[in-house]
Amino acid sequence: MDVVVFGAGSLGSLVGGLLAREHDVTLVGRDPHVAAVRERGLRVTGAFAFTVHPAARTDPPASADLAVVTVKAFDTPAAAAALADCDLDACLSLQNGMGNEERLAAALDCPVLAGTCTYGARLDEPGVVECTGVGEVALGPREGGESVAADRVASAFDTAGVVTDLADDMPRRLWEKLAVNAGINAVTALARVENGALVDGPASEVAADAAREVAAVAREQGVDLPDVTAVAAVERVAEATAANTSSMLQDVEAGRRTEVDAISGYVAERADQRVPVTATLARLLRAWERGRGVR
Repeated sequence: MDVVVFGAGSLGSLVGGLLAREHDVTLVGRDPHVAAVRERGLRVTGAFAFTVHPAARTDPPASADLAVVTVKAFDTPAAAAALADCDLDACLSLQNGMGNEERLAAALDCPVLAGTCTYGARLDEPGVVECTGVGEVALGPREGGESVAADRVASAFDTAGVVTDLADDMPRRLWEKLAVNAGINAVTALARVENGALVDGPASEVAADAAREVAAVAREQGVDLPDVTAVAAVERVAEATAANTSSMLQDVEAGRRTEVDAISGYVAERADQRVPVTATLARLLRAWERGRGVR
């Protein structure tokens, strides 16, 4: 399969590197990372140890069988505009937050699939990405159910050795992932703690409250996500990634804009009932962004 990965940061580079073991892959990202991959290839370390030589550029090619989008949620409109001129058979979002698939579908003339990814990735230096943990990619039609496009993409990922789950319940999985992100990312970013701090103690209580609020809003939206399931997902991920620094905390530490609008902000703005914890987390993160001049 001819695959373009739009957003060759840490996760995009890892996914692209794994797929490049069996498929023709083009990484679309920024220099100096893209230049390093062109010159020396992409070295994958950590849980894996190999080097591949995907194509690497700063703009998408004219066509591909599949586009895998891994940019930050606030860059989705730009990604959609760039990919609109690319002849695609399918597109898969492996992004944080909600609303990405709808934005892509509005701009692209191909099936847009939803996905979640629990592989851990860190870009150590230009041309080198570390896999900090082997997880899985779950993917399927964004509205749920089955599709030929989802079958083909799942088969391609599986062929490349990526642990893959072809799912018919992606709406529920996206909301469960949103509960995890709202409970872990926002709390760790504001408290400046690693994920393990949410396993027990005061921060864990805030994370659990945020997860319950997300579950309540999911049910308002017609998605069956019990509170206990959302809280258990946060606890499971926090324990499994205890030594990790969340992506939102990494953004805060680097003085970058966060994905709060697609995570806590998304929940707060769509809630019919009060979601005081989530709304407060969103306000504080937005205040930090404004104070840093990145909002």
